Amino acid sequence: MHPAPSVIVFTTLSGLGFGLLFFLGLGMPEVTGMVAFVFYLIAYALAVGGLLASTFHLGHPERAWKAFSQWRSSWLSREGCCAVAALLTMGVYAAGAVFLQSHWTLMGALGAALSLGTVFTTSMIYAQLKTVPRWNMVPLTPALFLTLSLAGGALLAGQEEQAMGLLTLAGLTLLAYWHQGDRAFALSGTSLATATGLGARGDVRAFEPPHTGTNYLLREFAYVVGRKHATRLRVIGFALAIALPLLCLLLPVQGLMAKHLLAALAVVLHIAGVACTRWLFFAEAEHVVGLYYGKR
Repeated sequence: MHPAPSVIVFTTLSGLGFGLLFFLGLGMPEVTGMVAFVFYLIAYALAVGGLLASTFHLGHPERAWKAFSQWRSSWLSREGCCAVAALLTMGVYAAGAVFLQSHWTLMGALGAALSLGTVFTTSMIYAQLKTVPRWNMVPLTPALFLTLSLAGGALLAGQEEQAMGLLTLAGLTLLAYWHQGDRAFALSGTSLATATGLGARGDVRAFEPPHTGTNYLLREFAYVVGRKHATRLRVIGFALAIALPLLCLLLPVQGLMAKHLLAALAVVLHIAGVACTRWLFFAEAEHVVGLYYGKR
């Protein structure tokens, strides 16, 4: 699949933003006043900024509001409804913390649940697609989105103990996703024979490509990344998103300033790593339409 920058920015930033809102809703950290305002400003900037970035991939961004009406059948619509509900709920909770120095526990818990639900609905937009076997892996695809969101949220919220556990879990999930994803297309049983329905007549092969030049399907659904480059990017992405942030949290340092600097470095490294792995999430995804063009 073509790794569109807008979708990479959307899934990376919104996951981090809603991950931070999840922890803030649970009172971690239990901040009030201007400190709370800064935390919520960061969370909303990431979450809303990511959601706005997603509209740039639409042919008609001005029609995005129409997606909210299809919540009964569309995970994209459910994501939009859940995101709005989470942002409004957490907005009320944030107002209490910033202006009234109060934490309304039930409101926060509801906002945290909706924030996590938003990340889940985002993951299901991809996990539901049987035409992309690498994505069509439940529960691995949702688990990947959720663990990375929670790990990033814990880092941004300054919850070091939770962050170490969640980074480890996210790392294991990422490795499992890559391992299973590499076998997904073959295990799906989809081939040129099943796609054409001619398998009973013998071996099926393409005589010549359907087009002599490029077209929309090739540009969007038949993106190919070299195995050598994919392996290198996996190592870089894993190191940045998981290994190096863990190292930053485990290093014994003296002084509050040094700890804050290492925590900030861990956040920056993690964001860069998530963006790298998210690029691979799209670039390595193999759409079955590629069979007709000899790309699979």
